[in-house]
Amino acid sequence: METTPFWLAGEPAHGEDAVRVTHPSDGSLVGTTTNATEAQVERAVAAAHAAAPGFAALPASARAAALDHVSRRLAERAGEIARLITGENGKPPRWAAAEVARAASTFRWAAEEARRFSGDLQRLDTDPAAAGRIAVVRRFPRGPVLGISPFNFPLNLVAHKVAPAVAVGAPIIVKPAPATPLTALLLGGILAETDLPPGAFSVLPLPNDRAAALVREPRLPVVSFTGSGPVGAAIRAAVPHKHVTLELGGNAAALLCADWSSPEDLAFAAARIATFANYQAGQSCIAVQRVYVHQSLYDEFLPRLVAAVEALDPAGDVGPLISAAAAERVRSWVDEAVAAGARVATGGHRAGSTYRPTVLTGVPPTAKVVTEEVFGPVLAVSPVSDDTAGLAAINDSAYGLQAGVFTHRLDVAFTAHRTLEVGGVIVGDVPSYRADQMPYGGVKGSGAGREGVRSAMEDYTEPRVLVLTGLEL
Repeated sequence: METTPFWLAGEPAHGEDAVRVTHPSDGSLVGTTTNATEAQVERAVAAAHAAAPGFAALPASARAAALDHVSRRLAERAGEIARLITGENGKPPRWAAAEVARAASTFRWAAEEARRFSGDLQRLDTDPAAAGRIAVVRRFPRGPVLGISPFNFPLNLVAHKVAPAVAVGAPIIVKPAPATPLTALLLGGILAETDLPPGAFSVLPLPNDRAAALVREPRLPVVSFTGSGPVGAAIRAAVPHKHVTLELGGNAAALLCADWSSPEDLAFAAARIATFANYQAGQSCIAVQRVYVHQSLYDEFLPRLVAAVEALDPAGDVGPLISAAAAERVRSWVDEAVAAGARVATGGHRAGSTYRPTVLTGVPPTAKVVTEEVFGPVLAVSPVSDDTAGLAAINDSAYGLQAGVFTHRLDVAFTAHRTLEVGGVIVGDVPSYRADQMPYGGVKGSGAGREGVRSAMEDYTEPRVLVLTGLEL
């Protein structure tokens, strides 16, 4: 099997120590690459630093053309890329195909945003002392970006770092997750087909214990990290002088309000929650983990939810976790909750890297399956006395990424939007909904800053004011 090159300042390269990428289910070899050496990392950083002024000055048309090319090529090679995602990540083909489609959309949005990222005009003659003055406020790149991406979306979460960087003209170095580097390297190959300048991008496989040095690198003033909370906290503490954006996950909750009561409503909520608690084995930052149900609906809803979970196709809907160790951790958390009094309504079994979709009831509020991020196919379902108590239960968390509120009432939707301590409230659906152009991120332990193409472009840039004087306005 040919060793896949990585991308160093836009050129293919090989390092020294080999990286074997295997399928999470059966350990079969998917592909090989190499980790970049320290000298190669230095070359990538120096190239990004040198490229920064010229890349920032590149016309918007050139940046947009490169992004359009990537979007088209992702769509053209969708089947091939989806198979690679399934191979190294293990997610079922339907979810891999959806990820490729989303990534193509992410680059298309970035091309459109690159064309209209123009700045603002402000009249200053609103004050008599500033007669004849106007301000032009434009945004310019802070400098090269370090993007660190996780294993669960090995294409689209890389896209959410690369596409905004290209759109604003900021060089970027991507460190993909060690378990899933091949998809990011394929994306690097597509970027290499464009006319982006040398140094505009590098994709460097590295073990996690070598990431700290890159984070501290002074020539990379922006760090965009998606991953675990402890690692994100360590990054923020290590470089307080840098502009750091963190997407650190959560334990997303859904609330069924009193008015969501018809049989059709309950069937829809059960199907959506079952699917998006367990899709790609629950390995999503906004997979449903906690479910709060108005007590008047609980007895009717719970068996519907259990039936919907049991109807899922283990291979086509769920898939394996990233490793047997990850599945074992999920098992230990469920067993701990059961030992503390929780009951298993369905599931609760591990086999290798798979864990059967599990519904728990009567979970103590201190159990890890409700206080931490399970990142596995586990649901904790609890009744609440009223809608207000349900909103309070959602807020009773160290995390705050997104929440889903099943209601038809506009006043309840606005109350939820005002009171929920999360980055996004999804009304009438699960918290797992995300459109790639919308601001996406969280509060509390879920991070800082926002993904979403336009939001990330603003994070990667800073405003600069130009005041013009002596004008007849």
